[in-house]
Amino acid sequence: MREKILIVKLGFTETIDRRVSTDNVSLGDVFRTTAILHLFKDAFVTWLTVKEATPLLAGNPFIRRLLVYDLTTVLQLRSEHFDVVINLEKVPGVCALTDSIPAWRRYGFRFDVKQGTAKAYEHSYEVVANSEDPRLRRKMEKNWIEMLYGIVDRKWEGQGYVLGYKPKNKEKTDIGFNFHVGRRWPNKAWPEKNWKELEKLIGDKYSISYQQSLNDIAGYIDWLNSCRFIITNDSLGLHIAIALKKKIIAMFGPTSEKEVFLFDKGIVVRPEKKLKCMPCFNTVCKYSKNCMHNIRPEAVYKNITRLLK
Repeated sequence: MREKILIVKLGFTETIDRRVSTDNVSLGDVFRTTAILHLFKDAFVTWLTVKEATPLLAGNPFIRRLLVYDLTTVLQLRSEHFDVVINLEKVPGVCALTDSIPAWRRYGFRFDVKQGTAKAYEHSYEVVANSEDPRLRRKMEKNWIEMLYGIVDRKWEGQGYVLGYKPKNKEKTDIGFNFHVGRRWPNKAWPEKNWKELEKLIGDKYSISYQQSLNDIAGYIDWLNSCRFIITNDSLGLHIAIALKKKIIAMFGPTSEKEVFLFDKGIVVRPEKKLKCMPCFNTVCKYSKNCMHNIRPEAVYKNITRLLK
């Protein structure tokens, strides 16, 4: 009989972050969690998530049952037995739910009944420490997938994301400008004027397409797939582009490039002027211009020919 696994990843919290938001779901954090599925290829995997994230997980070959987080599903899960429950949400109420689901083993985050807060299971202490202390997180050398594998007490061996949706098109454009960032992290966005200046620098040397299908995950994946090469902020599109094995220029400022593994497909560009607060891991910046303004279009442009050969 196959092992039964329950993965709870809603996107209310990011695995290595201290903030909680039930209004702004982190779709990127939900998608990159699919890297853990390689460990459970032969198991019966149930994944609990929110409705907004289901298109990212639909058709995934390693997910046998995809459930949407609602009252009916919660009541069902509390009466169902699993071999392993992996809760990757630090929301106290979600932790209380997963603690109430019958299981032999548990990983991730639990509920502290005395304090009414989320706490770490044994192998998640490092994740929580980095979440709570930005200074410690800046020094972190492990990438995000490596940390994820550590949560379930396994060693990461180079496994990547698992994308279920199969794009319905072929490459037709040289460069895709993945300019949009989610509502959760406006601080990650490269200024619009910089995108326009980069477009002028490129001129007619390469064909360009600006990000499309912002409210349609399938259409968005198709757009990413239609581009030979993606220039992007640290966002959902970056992770999907990695899964599609695209060549990438990834721009980082308030977040750390060390956390994202590009699988030798990309180049990282950071602000030339390094500020003491970088990376701050803040969703918004307290200054009038954030560090992303310090990434010059010329710095991005000079890397394009290195990847488009």
